[in-house]
Amino acid sequence: MKIRPFELERWQSVWENRVGINISESGVQPLSFGELLEDSGILQELLSTPLGYPQTNGSEVTRARVAELYSGAGIHNVLMTSGCSEANFVIVWTLVEPGDEVVFMQPNYMQIAGVAESLGATVRPLWLREDLRWSFDHNKLRALITKRTKLIAICNPNNPTGAVLSEDAVNALCDRAAEVGAWILADEVYRGAEIEGPLTPSFWGRYERVLATGGLSKAYCLPGLRTGWIVGPPEMIARLWGTHDYTSVAPSMLTDRLTAIALEPAKRQRIRGRVRSILHQNLPRVRAWVEKHGLRMVPPAAGAVAWIGYDFDWRSDHLCEELRRKKDVLIVPGTQFGMPQFLRIGFGGEFTHLEAGLALIDEFLAEAPQARDYKPSLQPRAV
Repeated sequence: MKIRPFELERWQSVWENRVGINISESGVQPLSFGELLEDSGILQELLSTPLGYPQTNGSEVTRARVAELYSGAGIHNVLMTSGCSEANFVIVWTLVEPGDEVVFMQPNYMQIAGVAESLGATVRPLWLREDLRWSFDHNKLRALITKRTKLIAICNPNNPTGAVLSEDAVNALCDRAAEVGAWILADEVYRGAEIEGPLTPSFWGRYERVLATGGLSKAYCLPGLRTGWIVGPPEMIARLWGTHDYTSVAPSMLTDRLTAIALEPAKRQRIRGRVRSILHQNLPRVRAWVEKHGLRMVPPAAGAVAWIGYDFDWRSDHLCEELRRKKDVLIVPGTQFGMPQFLRIGFGGEFTHLEAGLALIDEFLAEAPQARDYKPSLQPRAV
């Protein structure tokens, strides 16, 4: 099996703990152990928990808490995994075979495309368009999804754009999938991190072949727990559990217990409130910075990432490497999402940290001749 290097993960893993300012992260400032627990009685209960093997698909109480997030779901619709990444991997490994076609939303976190290609599938991109506020052309959708399509991979709310698909777009995807019998993998890990308005409606329940994935790393500020899940039809969940037996086997005992605590209804509402407060404070600063430099950004509807386009002739991977080397600041180049003249900046951390990072980028752009001398892009924009 030939596996394509995962450029985004390698870039962040190598540098995120070695730079002075890291504004590459896509989540919100993590909660501490103490902030999550608060109640000393819960802490004492955890201290007495035997660190044995938990139920490998997740305890009933934890799966019930996840099921509460999805209308009509029960514990038999839920499989717990090690992060949303494992949830996505287990689905692709279970469903995709050599010669299959996978329709993959782009720009997107590139894991699913990389795994599908390594399994011998043909990956066909469904490009989101900036002029459509990061939605897709419905006519192109119909042509792209055919009877050869095994899986349609969606990220909603989207990473890296922060866009949320409209009701019409969701219906178009589900209707077309139903016409050809394809599965939909809806990565919804940013659901719950909406900047305004209600919780993003899930793809779950729209169509019988939907598998929705999620976790606690983004909207719940708990990436270190490595909590993920899949919600789907009971028969498919049982099959995916069998695949899971060959990967991490089970969540840790403490992860299972802490996940149930985090998803207790009152607790999860407090966490979401914290997320929204941080995003409300930080996003206006990013928008002002984008306007100051004459850059482009469709304001995100959810999540803590800004997807920023520019028109000067400088590939983002080269720009970001020079920024890291000269100013000790880490951001994500759009090349890692297949779009070479975009940047992804995370704004979910401490406000002062974000301010310091943007100030250093200001210095860098002022010193960089490529940024001062505007030229039309030589790289075609993906559409």
